[in-house]
Amino acid sequence: MFIKQQDIVVALKFTLGGDLLSYAELGRELGMSASEAHAAVRRLDEARLVEPESKIVRRDVLMKFLVHGVPYAFPARTKEVTRGMPTAWAAPTLADKFQISGQMSPVWPAPDGTVQGVAVKPLYPSVPGAAQRDSALYEMLSLVDAIRIGRARERQLAEKELSNRLKPHAA
Repeated sequence: MFIKQQDIVVALKFTLGGDLLSYAELGRELGMSASEAHAAVRRLDEARLVEPESKIVRRDVLMKFLVHGVPYAFPARTKEVTRGMPTAWAAPTLADKFQISGQMSPVWPAPDGTVQGVAVKPLYPSVPGAAQRDSALYEMLSLVDAIRIGRARERQLAEKELSNRLKPHAA
């Protein structure tokens, strides 16, 4: 069985305490069905990204996968100009760390978006809604996008920020 994009979203939610939710609650918060959430947890278990019994995320393994696997398994490219929700280095998590002039911000296309920028396909279609409901998840997902689409400098800073958030004491 292969990892799917939504599994990464579930794993990140788990690092933020989502492992305490029922599958129905997890699905509701992430904009997916309870059966999709359950299947994602099963795949995470098979991929050894979570502990089999407790469903606690193996943070060091997840970090390695986010940095070395996600950009290749789930690549993203910037597309047309649209309105949306800022992601990657344009999201609040990294925005104050970069002075990028003459370049449009990467955004997840969203009808109620407040920023005009270049479209980036989110890991999973429900990501913008889930990010609006959970600011900590938004931070994590935007850092993953910086790894997926960023240049060396953006990727390096995103890796550092993600690593800090995924440290066991951050739980």
